[in-house]
Amino acid sequence: MTKKFPIKPAFPERICWGCDKYCPAHDLARGNGSERRQHPIELSGEDWYKEWGIEVTGPDAKNFDPSEHGYSKNKNTR
Repeated sequence: MTKKFPIKPAFPERICWGCDKYCPAHDLARGNGSERRQHPIELSGEDWYKEWGIEVTGPDAKNFDPSEHGYSKNKNTR
């Protein structure tokens, strides 16, 4: 069984999203260990799941404000 993939993680830059192991970015277990796979929110912005046709319900549908976590609303960088 695969792990649930988070729609809007608080700190996506801390984890590699390449497989369901979700390794810390500083300790990658897969591949050559030199790069991590980015979360779609880092690449396409907060509404990435809408572009992919994913319908969100339940706790993942809560309103997430990235500025509360030190992120700019326009970019997913600090």
